[in-house]
Amino acid sequence: MKKFAVFSGFLGSGKTTAMMALTNYYTEHYAKAAMISNDLGEGVTLADHRLAALSGAASSEITDECICFCHDVLTARLDAYYGDGFELVVSDIPGFGVGALEHVYHGLARDFPGRYELAPFTVLIEPRNAGLLRSGQAGETGYILRAQLMEADLIVLNKCDLLTPEAAEELRNWLAEEFPQAEVLGISALTGDGLEALAAAMRTGRASLRHPDIDYDGDDLQNAMDRLSEYYLQYRAVVCCNDFDGTDYLADIARGVQRTLKAGGREVPHMKFLAWEPEGDFGKVDLLGVGRPLVITRRFARPCTEIAVIINASADCPAVPLDEAVAEAVENVSREYQLELQIFKKDVFSLGE
Repeated sequence: MKKFAVFSGFLGSGKTTAMMALTNYYTEHYAKAAMISNDLGEGVTLADHRLAALSGAASSEITDECICFCHDVLTARLDAYYGDGFELVVSDIPGFGVGALEHVYHGLARDFPGRYELAPFTVLIEPRNAGLLRSGQAGETGYILRAQLMEADLIVLNKCDLLTPEAAEELRNWLAEEFPQAEVLGISALTGDGLEALAAAMRTGRASLRHPDIDYDGDDLQNAMDRLSEYYLQYRAVVCCNDFDGTDYLADIARGVQRTLKAGGREVPHMKFLAWEPEGDFGKVDLLGVGRPLVITRRFARPCTEIAVIINASADCPAVPLDEAVAEAVENVSREYQLELQIFKKDVFSLGE
C-alpha cells in the first residue's frame, strides 16, 4: 500500500502536531508512516521539520515551493519513502494554501495514474476559527477558511481538548451541515483523542477527486492573498558568561512581536519560535494571534549557553512591518540577555507579489 494524504488548513490549526501524532500512532498500530513539511521559504530549514526531527518523528521537508508546483520533487520523496517500507506519507501545504486538491491530487492522478493511493483530502480547523467562520466574524481570511473546507473530503476539528464535549459536538455538527461533502472528525492531537478514527480514515478512506466550485484565479482569493506574507529567520545565540533560560528568551521575543503587531493593527495567526542546544535539548513557543496568550509548547530541561533559533511564520501583515517587528524584538531581548547573535538566514516576502 502506498497511501498519500495532504493535510491542509489555516495557520494555527495544528497541522504539524496532528501529522506528528498521526504518523506515530499509525506506525505503532499499522505500518510505517512519515510526514513532509512544506513551505515557501528559499533554502530554509523549517521550524516544523526541525521540531518533528527533534521529537523523533520520521520527517523531511520540501522548501522553496509549494508541493502544488513541484511534482518531480514530491514524487521522488514519496518513492523514496515507499521504497524504504513506509505505507503512509502525509504532507502539509503552506498555511494559507488553497488549491492543493486541484494541483496535487488531480495532478498526481492525471500524471501518475495508479502510482499512489490518495487518502481523503484532509483539512484541519481549530475551534476559534470554526467559531469565527460560523458567526460570520472571520473577516477577509474567512474566504480562505471556507475555500479550504470546500476542498475537503475529511474535515478534522482539532484541539477539541479546549472545548467541552457538548461544544465540540455542536461545532462538528455545524461543519457537517455547512460542508456536507466531507466527513467530520473531532480530535486532539495534543492528548491523542480521536487519533484512532483519523488513522483508520487514512488507511481505508479514498479521495473523492471532486472539483469544488472555487475560483482559484479570482479576485476574492487574490485580494485575500495580497494581505499575507511569509517570514523566516534562523540564527545562533551565545551568552558571553553564565547561562540563560532559553524558553523565557523565546517567550520574551514572542511577546515583543505580539505587542508591536497589536499596536499597529496587524495580525499573525501563527508564529513559531523554536530553539535547540547542540546536545539536542529544545524549546518551543507559539504565538497564535496578537490577542491570545502565548503557548509554551515545550520548555528547555536545563539552562542554555548556546542555542540555534528558528522563527517561522505566515502573517496577515505586510512583509516590511512584520520584519521590523521581529527584528526589534530579537535585538532588544537578545541585548537584555547579553547574547551575541550570528544570523544564518532571513527570508521575508509578501504572498501577493
